[in-house]
Amino acid sequence: MVASSPVPGGGPDSGHATSLAYSTIRDEILSGGFPGGHRLREDDLAAMIGVSRTPIREALRSLAAEGFVTHERNRGFQVESWTLKDLEEVHGLRSLLEPYAAGLAATSGLLDADALVALADEMQEAIRQPRLDVELMTELNNRFHDAILEASGNQRLRLLVNSVVQVPIVRRTFSQYTNEDLKRSLAHHQELVESLRSGDAVWAESVMRTHMRLSWISTQRRFHSANPVPGSDSTNVAI
Repeated sequence: MVASSPVPGGGPDSGHATSLAYSTIRDEILSGGFPGGHRLREDDLAAMIGVSRTPIREALRSLAAEGFVTHERNRGFQVESWTLKDLEEVHGLRSLLEPYAAGLAATSGLLDADALVALADEMQEAIRQPRLDVELMTELNNRFHDAILEASGNQRLRLLVNSVVQVPIVRRTFSQYTNEDLKRSLAHHQELVESLRSGDAVWAESVMRTHMRLSWISTQRRFHSANPVPGSDSTNVAI
């Protein structure tokens, strides 16, 4: 990226500078540009983003509080690394929470089924392209799942799920899906729409649970592919 002129810390634009630093570093982590274990040096980041060290430091503290980075005395900040156990815990929580949300959405009366159909159709169109647009698929998928969470009518549940999935390991879910995985995942979306429209909470929960299982199987596959050495239990893969 092209660096802008540094913004002095504490000035009237310091809030903007901190926001810029936060979003830039976070995007680099989520995209895999800064992999797990990567050292985050304030001077380097300030030069890259075009701000002073103060907003960089504030952004790193916020990212540490959210679990994106860690801070160790005498070592500074570095990108969080994720073990297979970490991945399993996140997927385990999603497998409990999102089926529950789907069941609520089926009976809440808040569902915008047409919006879900449109998102599902856009994803179907995306996989027909010669080259998969991972960023687009990720955005559409996030919107699809968030629409179901919103339709659950349980705002605390929605916030809880978003706090679980808003971590580096779930950024590029589709990046290493096989063609069969993609087709199966999108077929789940179509069936989710049908189950939600029918008002059948049990059906909706069952489909979402299967959908979460497919995501976990794919995650395990990518983890082991990125860590071929026996006994390795950490990964730098952005999933």
